Amino acid sequence: MMLWLVLALMTAGAMFAVLWPLSRRASLSTGNDVAVYRDQLEEIERDRANGLIGEREAEAARVEVSRRLIAAADAVAPAPAGGGLWRRRALALATWALLPLGAVALYLTLGSPHLPGQPQAERGATPPERRSIAELVGRVESHLEENPEDGRGWEVLGPVYMRLGRYDDAVKARRNVLRLLGSNAQREADLGEALTGAATGIVTAEAREAFERAVRLDVNDFRARYFLGLAAEQDGRAGRAAEIWRNLLATAPPDAGWTGLVRESLARVDPQAPPPGPTTDDVAAAAKLSPEQQAEMVRGMVARLAERLKQDGSDVEGWLRLVRAYIVLGDKDQARSAAADARRALAREPDKLRRVDELIKGLGLEG
Repeated sequence: MMLWLVLALMTAGAMFAVLWPLSRRASLSTGNDVAVYRDQLEEIERDRANGLIGEREAEAARVEVSRRLIAAADAVAPAPAGGGLWRRRALALATWALLPLGAVALYLTLGSPHLPGQPQAERGATPPERRSIAELVGRVESHLEENPEDGRGWEVLGPVYMRLGRYDDAVKARRNVLRLLGSNAQREADLGEALTGAATGIVTAEAREAFERAVRLDVNDFRARYFLGLAAEQDGRAGRAAEIWRNLLATAPPDAGWTGLVRESLARVDPQAPPPGPTTDDVAAAAKLSPEQQAEMVRGMVARLAERLKQDGSDVEGWLRLVRAYIVLGDKDQARSAAADARRALAREPDKLRRVDELIKGLGLEG
């Protein structure tokens, strides 16, 4: 409030200094000025007659003094009725009224009066890592503005846009990569993933076409096959989705970190599918390990789950399991960090975000 008062007083002072002369009656030269200039003319004539100045200098002096004499005579003349004084005062009054109104209207149009004040210390409180990412992105974007045909630059920028949740920008970047560097399975799957992100998780027709092109180029492309199963599920074809995901699991490498995601998805569309998690063989093998080995195995599973969620942050069940796993391992700081990552990844999905918030509250991870 004090700042607004100071600014208002400064504005009023500046307006007063500019407009006050307009509201005053112009000061008129007195008749004495006219008499002085006439005396100067007579003096010039005497000096010329006495030979003190030449004819040319006398003529120049007469012209200058005559000009001043005419101006003084005009100033002494009375102002016409209803003349400039009233108009100047009207202009000053109108400016006093309209200038503040115009400033307020401009601020309401271009400003942000609804935002609360923010201390200077908080304005510079952006985490250094976020600032560095923003700076790097800004440099690459500046480079691409000058070199829009640099396909490698667009290829570098696409994953960063995905990580930042700038899906529309990611779509643009990945279209440029395909246009400039050509098509392959990974680039087609990248485009489909960006289009799906821009559609808030819906595999659109255009995204499905990109995934189909990726599979034609590489039948083993995991992402493309997974998203084609997701597209079938979203279209109401649960049987087709289950078929795609079963085939994907059947051909998965033994150390694939994404099989848990596929099992969870398969369980949604096929109640007969085995529940996601360790198989019977996994449990039997774990029973033969020492406690230290079992703990190491659990930590490895948790690390793989965390890595998978970095690639696909839309899996709310995975986030919930990850947070609980850290609690079981006694690592409350990691649990808080995972909960914060989950909230950022699910920021656009309020139903999933609510489940994460409930878990955070239930486990006492607030703050």
